[in-house]
Amino acid sequence: MNVWLWVVVLGLAAWAAHWGADQLLTPLKMLRKQWGLTASAGAAFLAIVTASPEVAINITSAARGVSDIGLGNLLGSNIISIPLMVTIAYFASRKQFKNNKEHQKHLDANLLALNKRSVSVLSIPYLAIISLVAILTLPKAWRGLQPIDGWIMLAAYAAFLTHAIIKGRKKGESVEWDKKKVWLSVAGAMAIAVGAFFIVKATENIVSVLNISEIVGGLFITGIMTTAPEIFKTWSVVKGGEVTAGTTSVIADNAVTMTVAFFPLALVTTPIEDFQLFWVNLAFVGLMPLLYSVFVHQSKELHGFSRWQIFVFDAAYIVYLLTMVFFVLKLF
Repeated sequence: MNVWLWVVVLGLAAWAAHWGADQLLTPLKMLRKQWGLTASAGAAFLAIVTASPEVAINITSAARGVSDIGLGNLLGSNIISIPLMVTIAYFASRKQFKNNKEHQKHLDANLLALNKRSVSVLSIPYLAIISLVAILTLPKAWRGLQPIDGWIMLAAYAAFLTHAIIKGRKKGESVEWDKKKVWLSVAGAMAIAVGAFFIVKATENIVSVLNISEIVGGLFITGIMTTAPEIFKTWSVVKGGEVTAGTTSVIADNAVTMTVAFFPLALVTTPIEDFQLFWVNLAFVGLMPLLYSVFVHQSKELHGFSRWQIFVFDAAYIVYLLTMVFFVLKLF
């Protein structure tokens, strides 16, 4: 099949997987209301579903014996997602929201305002998860993803979710379950599985035609394609006035990717063939939430990101691309 046809298949499969995740969100959103979770804690809870395409892709890549695609997807999606979603959220929030007079201050200050809890509930625990991945995979004696590492990372996700829920509880609400939406959720689960299969299959064929390694294909093809549909969700949620929920969900998604999506790759034992490529990418995975945690504290009253900080996020990704092109892959 022609490479461009596989590109089309990849795009359609990514859309199908994220459509499925959107349908699965309904029952979890209802549970979030019932349990009384705040925006930050709710983001950690809902990430079980919003990151499900990445998890399904890694399960499929492990099952098909192409774990490097999953490993590249895991790293690549976590590097591009924070600068991309923060930038999208900033531009989506440049409007006055009804019944939110406080937001005018944020517009006047050119600020993407966030709840300060997003740091303690999401970004710092996510940094701890990345540090744990480094400890488990970088030392020479432990290098690679092994089954014991997978179980440790699953436990890390359980701790992450428990911490977020305990720290972000409020009074719950009564909800009414809709059978139609529940059945749509079942269809969504099937769409995720089918979409993940064709994402991996398309990536396999594209990297074969382009004669590039599977991990590079995962980094720059699968990782970017699985992140792209999130642009529309972030824009929609933030433009609707839920700035913190729309912006911080990316941190929660990444935490799931680095733990739950890590598990299937570790279970089949994934070696690290190119150590330099791995540690450079893991370093940039850690840099993005580090910038998030440092930048978010504007003052005692305001929390969020200024316009120049948004630029730094985007510049950090450009530095990553240049590092990969000139020093790691040495294309020129």
